[in-house]
Amino acid sequence: MDSSVHKPLAAAVLRLLRPLVRILLRNGISYGAFADLAKWVYVDVADKEFRVSGRKQSISRISVLTGLTRKDVARLQAIETPDDAAEVQQYNRAARVISGWVRDPRFMDRSGDPAELPFEGEPVSFSQLVRQYSGDIPVRAVLDELLRVGTVEKTGTGTLRLIQHAYVPRTGETGKLHILGTDVADLIATIDHNLQQADTEPYFQRKVMYDNLPEEIIPRLRKLTDDQGQALLEELDRLLSQYDRDSNPASEGTGRKRAGVGIYYFEEDLSSE
Repeated sequence: MDSSVHKPLAAAVLRLLRPLVRILLRNGISYGAFADLAKWVYVDVADKEFRVSGRKQSISRISVLTGLTRKDVARLQAIETPDDAAEVQQYNRAARVISGWVRDPRFMDRSGDPAELPFEGEPVSFSQLVRQYSGDIPVRAVLDELLRVGTVEKTGTGTLRLIQHAYVPRTGETGKLHILGTDVADLIATIDHNLQQADTEPYFQRKVMYDNLPEEIIPRLRKLTDDQGQALLEELDRLLSQYDRDSNPASEGTGRKRAGVGIYYFEEDLSSE
């Protein structure tokens, strides 16, 4: 590798690994377990994304690309893919239900906010919402998940109230760790695209940051981010839902793309430095 690239890349890897290792250690994942996962990904990416056109990828070539032994490559290829497909599906279905609750006029009150819904009944109910936006998943299972993560609550009259306009689990490590696996991967993929694509339009990737702010401004910044960030995401959701074939089967067009926008807030205490 070009030494002019190696040093900043190594520094970047160290920075992104630090918060990841903090999470791994907190959850009892040893270096050995992490190293095995890293080896598996090296083999998988080399196998699927670095093939020579018209030739079958070989264990020997993967070994050369990754620096792993042929024995290690063969062993890792025999391991079943670490998979969280069930969690991904659960996340996507729950997010669609909440999106429908926020933007579908049938499930809004007179003020245009998500209405409090009975579990069953007329003219609209939570059961109708789930059947509309979550397919054949049992209504009770969806409700239990939304209650578990603190996105929905039961009122004193027995109706269901939406607490958050997005599916962001506030309880339970599994849901939060799924977000780690999807959102961080999307951000890194965007940066990778922008590093590679010299002849095409780069993906939007921006941030604003200052490192000498008084504590008193932080609550205002958080609220502004929450309010305007959520408003932007809901506007984009209304646009994309018109063309998403799961939400709108009549949507026309060719191909199949996955696209979206993510917004995140960050904060660090530098008082002791």
